[in-house]
Amino acid sequence: MSKDERFHVLFESMIDDMANIDNFDKEHFVHILVEMCELFSLSKGVTEYYINTIHEKNGDGEIFVDYDNGKGDVPVISKRIVTKSQSVIKGTLYMSKEDVPLSDEDYSKIELILRAIMSFVSRNRLQNEVEKLGFYDEVGYPNLHSFYRCIEQINNKSDICDHTAVHYNLRHFSVINQEIGRAGGDAVMKSHFDLIQETIGDNGIVCRVGGDNFVAIFKKDVSDNVLGILKDTKISCKYNQDKRISVSASVGVFEIPENYVLERPTDIMEKVNAASIIARQKTSGQIVYYDQKMIAMKEHAVKVQRRFPKALENREFKVFYQPKVNILNGEIVGAEALCRWFHNGKIVPPGEFIPVLEQNTDICLLDFYMLEIVCEDIRRWLDTGNRGIRISVNLSRKHFVDADLLEHIMHIVDSHNVPHNLIEIELTETTTDVEFLDLKRIAAGLQKEGIYTSVDDFGVGYSSLNLIREIPWNVLKIDRCFLPSDDDPANSVTSLMYKHVISMAQDIGLECITEGVETIKQVNILRENNCHIAQGYFFDRPLPVEEFEKRLEQRFYNIEGS
Repeated sequence: MSKDERFHVLFESMIDDMANIDNFDKEHFVHILVEMCELFSLSKGVTEYYINTIHEKNGDGEIFVDYDNGKGDVPVISKRIVTKSQSVIKGTLYMSKEDVPLSDEDYSKIELILRAIMSFVSRNRLQNEVEKLGFYDEVGYPNLHSFYRCIEQINNKSDICDHTAVHYNLRHFSVINQEIGRAGGDAVMKSHFDLIQETIGDNGIVCRVGGDNFVAIFKKDVSDNVLGILKDTKISCKYNQDKRISVSASVGVFEIPENYVLERPTDIMEKVNAASIIARQKTSGQIVYYDQKMIAMKEHAVKVQRRFPKALENREFKVFYQPKVNILNGEIVGAEALCRWFHNGKIVPPGEFIPVLEQNTDICLLDFYMLEIVCEDIRRWLDTGNRGIRISVNLSRKHFVDADLLEHIMHIVDSHNVPHNLIEIELTETTTDVEFLDLKRIAAGLQKEGIYTSVDDFGVGYSSLNLIREIPWNVLKIDRCFLPSDDDPANSVTSLMYKHVISMAQDIGLECITEGVETIKQVNILRENNCHIAQGYFFDRPLPVEEFEKRLEQRFYNIEGS
């Protein structure tokens, strides 16, 4: 067979290998390349791939030595291609200086070979880039698309019923970031991820869906091992080998039952997500299984979300006011605005609709509605000669994504000509670094406008001290969990903590209010610790506006037994 005939046979075989995407035989392809190089006395072939020209300039790419017999490295031909996506592919063929130079015909043939190889490398690398962009997040974790693809692959093998799916949130991870730094936190998260994936093996996948939230699907026979890791495991810190970090998660679990028919991959995601939401709300036992009760809750949530727009339009939501009282003289000095929903003549408890509205931005519409009604009431009180008192309105964390939140609040307040010092915005503690920065921005903006800001439920979250150290507040609202009960002795842990929280807040200039006050003994505890503002059932439950206005007229409570 002539050299020319041999070239055509080898080149055709090489093209066939390149075209066989699904069953690419790498060993045979390399063998063809070796024969090609030997046919033209080439000593080495190198291809390079760079994501873009900047990576090329920095030498940050992939280099493939396609063939090297070690006999020379004099470049014979070199090509560079820049694709429309700005990726760069370079190819170079080498010969030994002792070898006979190529004829023009042979040069054309090896140029054709080089272009074919570069095209092949480009296609494969771009396929990998598309795979990364479509199925991995910006730091390399498999994403939600990877999760759905894995579910479909498992379902196609007809063994979906042998699997368990979970949605989990790494608990208090911002605290870990604060303790060991962001780089250390990222390393701990990756080690935890690798441990889960190693436990799952090849029969499933774990994927990140954002921040410290993950989903996974795996064989039921490894469920105990996976859930054991998620419940609590110790991870060595990459940056400090002597330090081990305890990592736990709130987990929603869906054990896929026998005869389960998968209609679409999102069905599984909806189930584990519903269970995970409840798991994050629980104070103990952070693993929640999706069951019939969950199905009923989901159906209830759908009803609430469907009814909400019309209920808002019909003003079915009413503002109830719970007084805040100066315990030194019994005077009403403020109130908290609380939402009550009256539907078809019945009251819907807040616990049945607030968490549902928190699942999307509906809660933001309700918050603005509440602020609007409060401003209307304050304006009416002032116009009829009643004294103005400060009313606090709760704001959900869902508002934090609104870059124009401050403008929206001020528009509502100013459109009713309400003095700024009569509005207090209650903001709850945050769970992420991003939310913390947003909270800081919002609190500072409100304070600049003369709107009071308060930390709602102080002591329930885990970042409380950092919260009051870095964010400009006016009011510290102490949760009932800090308030000693009637049976607590003066030297109990609860009593001592309460005393020092009050002292610390006052030392840094914060106004203190304690909620959940229910007995005269607790009133006296507030007095003993110099906390002069109380809110709770001892004085009044949340009242309809008409009842609250009567309290405003009488102005003072008679605090018996004081």
